[in-house]
Amino acid sequence: MSQTKSQQHVKKPPFYMNLVAGAVAGVIGASTVFPIDMVKTRLQNQKISVDGTKQYNGVLDCFRKIIKAEGGKGLYRGLSANLVGIIPEKALKLAVNDLLRTMLQGDNPTITIPQEVLAGAGAGFCQVVATNPMEIVKINMQVSGLSGKKASLKEIVSELGLKGLYKGTASTLLRDVPFSMVYFSMYGRIKQNLTSENGEIGLGRILLAGITAGTFAASVSTPMDVIKTRIQVKPRPGEPTYTGIMDCINKTLKNEGPRAFAKGLVPRILIISPLFGITLVCYEIQKKFFAH
Repeated sequence: MSQTKSQQHVKKPPFYMNLVAGAVAGVIGASTVFPIDMVKTRLQNQKISVDGTKQYNGVLDCFRKIIKAEGGKGLYRGLSANLVGIIPEKALKLAVNDLLRTMLQGDNPTITIPQEVLAGAGAGFCQVVATNPMEIVKINMQVSGLSGKKASLKEIVSELGLKGLYKGTASTLLRDVPFSMVYFSMYGRIKQNLTSENGEIGLGRILLAGITAGTFAASVSTPMDVIKTRIQVKPRPGEPTYTGIMDCINKTLKNEGPRAFAKGLVPRILIISPLFGITLVCYEIQKKFFAH
């Protein structure tokens, strides 16, 4: 069975310090790639009209039309909600993964792949308490510009209420748990292979490990991300409504075919890869700092 090198000789910072490191890393990473996230949401939510036309013809066309219609600020619509939510989300995701890896590894000199996958699943499950409210507010802010009325963070939160903030939780779990299982186990393996015999690894290699793992994890989880986006967005007049995951899958297949589940794949990869690469670099730097 494949195993990673032991890192138990390295002093590890306490859990609360990892929470802080995860929060700071998340803010830096999310702010960097947010315009691409806007494009991803618009592409995933757009529906093909009866005559076969669609509003956006790809990533660059979407960028151009958002800037033309809403200005440069339009690319950052929903950033406030994202930053409010990204702090607890990334703090939980990164810190819980580290905690579970340590617990599962115990006194063993190495950690196995199944243990890494399980730790990632636990991290993905725990983060949803913060992810779901953050994303449902963010995506509704991102699509609000289409109708001309640009809803604020306060307006959307007030309209949704506490129950509404957790609409689509099941679809968020079905996206985030598999994503984290793939991401953290792959990141751990790649990072281990890029680590020298004396246990040293440069920031460039950490970035490479994060980007590579992010690309694979984003590809695997994109179909459920499409479903989650459609369930959580408030439909405009004439657009289909969904009662749940299976209803969304059936209506999307019927109206648009299986290719619809790959909508936003390229921008999602362009978001996730640098987001987690940058986030992991920032996280590792802070962990080393806090460990001293």
